[in-house]
Amino acid sequence: MKTLFRAFVAASLARHLGFPLRLPNRLHPAPTIPFSAILCALCVSALACVFPNAAAEEPASTNSVLELKLDGEVEPILATYIDEGIADAAQRNAKLVLITMDTPGGLTDSMKQIIQHILSSPVPVAVFIAPSGSRGASAGFYILLSADIAAMAPGTHTGAASPVLIVGGYPMAIDETMRKKINNDAMAFLRSFTEKRSRNPTLAETAITESKAFTEKEALDAKMIDLVASSEDDLLRQLNGREITRFDGRKIKLALSNPNRVQFQLSGRQKFLARIVAPDMFFLLLIVGVLGLYTEFTHPGMVAPGVIGGICLVLALYAMQILPVNIAGVFLILLALALFILEAKYTSHGVLLAGGIVAMLLGAMFLIRSPLTAGGVSLGIAIAVTLPFAALTVLLMRLVLRSRKWKSATGREELLREQGIVVTPITAAAEGMIRIHGELWRAVSARPVPEGQPVRVLRIEGLKLYVEPVETTVPAT
Repeated sequence: MKTLFRAFVAASLARHLGFPLRLPNRLHPAPTIPFSAILCALCVSALACVFPNAAAEEPASTNSVLELKLDGEVEPILATYIDEGIADAAQRNAKLVLITMDTPGGLTDSMKQIIQHILSSPVPVAVFIAPSGSRGASAGFYILLSADIAAMAPGTHTGAASPVLIVGGYPMAIDETMRKKINNDAMAFLRSFTEKRSRNPTLAETAITESKAFTEKEALDAKMIDLVASSEDDLLRQLNGREITRFDGRKIKLALSNPNRVQFQLSGRQKFLARIVAPDMFFLLLIVGVLGLYTEFTHPGMVAPGVIGGICLVLALYAMQILPVNIAGVFLILLALALFILEAKYTSHGVLLAGGIVAMLLGAMFLIRSPLTAGGVSLGIAIAVTLPFAALTVLLMRLVLRSRKWKSATGREELLREQGIVVTPITAAAEGMIRIHGELWRAVSARPVPEGQPVRVLRIEGLKLYVEPVETTVPAT
């Protein structure tokens, strides 16, 4: 089919361009191929590389299971990956989407996006905490209970889903009213899908109100999960022939005998972006970008800092569109930069510098919003980035201010305030000549200056120097 498609495209383009398609033989020598034909061939090759993925795919298996991996912190790229995987499973007419999970939690917005994709999936979704030793904590607990099939491997645990305001990796104390508000919102969100999944919402809420965690046996006995399986193969074997109820109330029977397991991997682009949108990396890119451009502006011509800073800043701005960024954190970082610059210009005995460091640390802490789950810039990264940034910013600005006080060492300006010796006497009515830096210059003075008298240059106009005599003291005898 692919060959016929390429031949059809080639024949159509050849006919429109007006050159014949024929094979060379002894009676008809091969014609000279014009440049337009070569260009056409390149276009056909490009089209043939693109179209097979969209229009010439192999028929999808009628008994396929699409497998996804949810490892590490829950963040926007993983949410996009889950969405794309579920959409691909629907396109393949897959029997099941199997998400193997091992996560400590992550960002609230990303968690909610994943749950929305799971609840609206046209294909049944199974979430499996595996292998042994894995966990589905915090955001992972919500995701587990939202699935059509919730399963865990032996030696795994889940729960500990209390909403905690995390700043720099450390929980922040909040008042009781705010705590109740956040807890009630989290419990209502959890009940909205656990009740329809028949998963014991009362006990599930204790993971929020009391930060309880559950082993696989405890979760199974409490009817929060559907089964325990030792591996993916064991899980699929147990699910074969099982009747499940979808979120919309439809009952379906899973037919998973000899399933065709298809791995859905993160693309290279997604792996790269997953690094960028990590809160610590985002903060680092933002600071390196600002520092690089600041270095280029204060020391023009270095080029490399400007190029590196520009690239890092663009990547940080891209991540800013994906991450739940708190604008107050951005303003605090900008305020810190302004305080570092002022520290270099004014004598504040370190007050401005200390204020800038505090502002940047607070900006890093508040940079990422995540009210229900852990997520944000870690305190260690914030300190490790802030202190060198403060020192470099103050140092660079002081170098700039100091350079403004330096006298020019090239051109005519280097003669200002320099001393020379009168070679031809200078009178009130006529110019004289002076020798300075081994050169002879025309000189004018408001007072007469005899030959051999030292003079100091006051200003320069064209090739004429305006000078004044230098008073010499005669030592006492």
